[in-house]
Amino acid sequence: MSALEWFAHKPLGGGIFWIQERFYESGNRANIWLVRGSQRDVVIDAGLGLRSLPDYLRDSGLLAPAEGAGPRPLLAVATHVHFDHSGGLQHFEEVAVHSAEAAALLRGDNYEAVTWLSDREVARPPQPGWSARQFRVPPVRPSRLLQEGDVISLGDRQLTVMHMPGHSRGSICLHDKDRKILFSGDVVYDGSMIDWLPYSRISDYVASCQRLMELVDRGLVEKVLPGHFNIFGAERLYRLASNYISQAGVCHKISTCAMRSIASIALRITNSRITSQ
Repeated sequence: MSALEWFAHKPLGGGIFWIQERFYESGNRANIWLVRGSQRDVVIDAGLGLRSLPDYLRDSGLLAPAEGAGPRPLLAVATHVHFDHSGGLQHFEEVAVHSAEAAALLRGDNYEAVTWLSDREVARPPQPGWSARQFRVPPVRPSRLLQEGDVISLGDRQLTVMHMPGHSRGSICLHDKDRKILFSGDVVYDGSMIDWLPYSRISDYVASCQRLMELVDRGLVEKVLPGHFNIFGAERLYRLASNYISQAGVCHKISTCAMRSIASIALRITNSRITSQ
């Protein structure tokens, strides 16, 4: 299967494109965002990596330069290193990730990447004989380590890094302040927010949600482009963040601790099998 078959995209206007992996039919299927700038293009999250995303971008014409101009540099930014977002980073020459998860990406740590993929989630195998049991996130050396407050310049637009741990220790959002757009990764999306993975932390998640609410209160966000599911607005963002905070009590912490223990054991068993193959 070619990259052109594996991926599909939808233009959103303003130089933003929504890309998805067509045959990965799972709630874990991540949204991929291409943001084009006058001097640089940025891909936010990279999917599983079963087919080359840069090949798709080139073959579909999404990286076509303006008439008379040369090709723009392309940077892939991972909002975090979970497998559904980071598997495709291997195909990019320039990769950025928050420093808290850089070591995990560099060593190909599939425990921290929470790699968990089944054959039934892939409607059409990318190649004959492919099996989900073979899948793992390979080691990738990041070319740029991100920190809170860093600015990624695309020329005519700037994306500000917001370190928002909780879902994972290196989770980030990217904020286009001028256009009031937030690329939220898995910090927040219109679904159940996951805080029971090995490097999740409820106290960090509460603090991150408080920051999200402050963005809305200050009128700094009008549109959220999340890591999963559909786009939503400021009112929904505020509600999702406030609902998480209100539910993060003692009972939630106890149940989450139990779920984290189970998930940790399952991931260690699964990834030990992958390593031994």
